[in-house]
Amino acid sequence: MLARLAEQLYWHGRYLERAEGLARLINVNSHLNLDLPGKRAPGWEPLVRITGNSELFESLYEDGSGERQVTRFLIADERNPGSVLSTLSLARENMRAARDLLPREVWEQMNRLYLDVSEQISGNLSKRRRHELLAELILGSQQIAGVLMGTMSQDFAYDFILIGRYLERADVTTRILDVRADDLLPGESDELPPFESIQWMSVLKSLTGYQMYRRHVRLRVTGPDVLKFLLRDRLFPRSVVFSLKAVESLVSQLPGEDDRALRATTGLMRHLDSARMVKLKGEPLAKFIDEIQVEIGEIGQHISLTWFGSAPE
Repeated sequence: MLARLAEQLYWHGRYLERAEGLARLINVNSHLNLDLPGKRAPGWEPLVRITGNSELFESLYEDGSGERQVTRFLIADERNPGSVLSTLSLARENMRAARDLLPREVWEQMNRLYLDVSEQISGNLSKRRRHELLAELILGSQQIAGVLMGTMSQDFAYDFILIGRYLERADVTTRILDVRADDLLPGESDELPPFESIQWMSVLKSLTGYQMYRRHVRLRVTGPDVLKFLLRDRLFPRSVVFSLKAVESLVSQLPGEDDRALRATTGLMRHLDSARMVKLKGEPLAKFIDEIQVEIGEIGQHISLTWFGSAPE
C-alpha cells in the first residue's frame, strides 16, 4: 500500500475521532455548567485553552469568551482548523482520497454525516439543538466505525485507520480529564467534595463510562478512582491504556524495521502504570496530563516518520 494512502487513512481515523471527542468535550462542559452552582461553574473559556487555540480565539473574538462565542468557535468556525466542522471536513477529505480502498457504504455514511452536520450548524443553534447535533455527530462517528468493522477487510489499510483512531482517542481522553486539571474547581475546602463528585461523574458520562465505572469499580465516584479507571483500565475501550494497547498491537504487525513508535507506546504505558493516582491533584494532575499528551504526540511523530516519510505539522 502506498505511503500516501496509508497516511490519508491514518488521518481520517484521527480527525473523525477528534471531531467526536470535541463534541463530547463541549457536552460535558455544558453539563458541568448546569449541574454546579454559579460560583463553581467552570464557564467556557477553559475549553479554548484545553484545545490549545487561545491566541486564535482572542484574535477572532474580541467581544468576550462567553458561551455563544466559544461554542461558535469550537463548533462551526471554519477559521478554526480545530473546530468540529473543520475536523469533520478533513476526515471526509482524507477518506475521499482513499475511498477506493474502502467499502462504498462507509464513504456514503461519512459524506452524509458531513453534509448533515454542516447544514445544521450553518445557522444559529439553540442550546437544546446544539446538544442534539453533537449527540448525532457522536452517533454518526460510531456508525462509521461499526460499518468499517463489519464490512472492511482487516488488512493494513484498516490497521492505519484504527491506529489513528486509538491514538487520537487516548489524546481526547486526556484532554477531557484536563477539564478537571484546569482548576475548574479552584482551591480546597470543606464544601468542595460534593461538587467534585458531580464533576467527576460528568467526566465519566462524557466518555460513556459511568455505568462501566460503577460495574467494575463499585465505589462512589472519587477523583483518584476515576483517574485510575480512565487512564489505566485495560477493559474500558476509552481508557488511555486500552487505546495505547491497541496501538501497540497494531504497530507491531506493520512492516518496517524502525521500532521507535512501538518503544514509545510501551514506554508511555509504563509511565501510566507507575503513577500514583491518589497524589494527582491540582497542579500535579495538570502536569502529569501534559506529560502524557506530549508522549502521545511523540508516538504520532514516530508513526509519521516511519510509515509516511515525514513528520506532521
